Amino acid sequence: MSNRTIVTEFILRGFSDVRELQILHFVLFLVLYLAALVGNLLITMLIALSQQLHTPMYFFLVNLSILDLGSISVTVPKSMANSLLDTKSISYTGCIFQFFAAPPGVDKEKIHTQVPYKETKHLCSPIGYERVMNQKACVHLAAGAWLSGFLYSALHTGNTLAVSLCGSLVVDQFFCDIPQLLKLACHDSGRNEIWVIAFSTCFIVSCFV
Repeated sequence: MSNRTIVTEFILRGFSDVRELQILHFVLFLVLYLAALVGNLLITMLIALSQQLHTPMYFFLVNLSILDLGSISVTVPKSMANSLLDTKSISYTGCIFQFFAAPPGVDKEKIHTQVPYKETKHLCSPIGYERVMNQKACVHLAAGAWLSGFLYSALHTGNTLAVSLCGSLVVDQFFCDIPQLLKLACHDSGRNEIWVIAFSTCFIVSCFV
């Protein structure tokens, strides 16, 4: 019988076991996290309160700010808490939530694609620009980006959860990352990794097209 493990928690390797370096890591990440938090909140509030900024470009910028806030808030606080408290564990549920919510790359790529698309429409058809890029169209484009990101994360999460884990459950990262979790598989996860890479490539190519 294979040495299959009933997973209740994972161990995050982190950056260092030296207490001084752990405190340094906590302080640096705290400063960077607060800077990113304040910056994205200020961008969102400024655009929301200023009528002059209620344009398609700033609408997509707000979406990017929200994505940034979500991605850093899922992983960074737990890493800081582990460094401050000199612990390394993360629950199974917390780990799943991290690799489901942390990589919003597809959402960002879709929104980054929509901004030049909007500008191209403006340059090629300045007269009909307001008619084409109206509020409804912007909401549909943003909703498409969020939905594709959700499906992307759900498929990757389901694919990862289908893999049986064995032996040491030490994640060689400061947060739960899918490639690192696949290394803990009981059997060769090469096919799963190829599937993940192929699926990600399809999303990126679709943005390019």
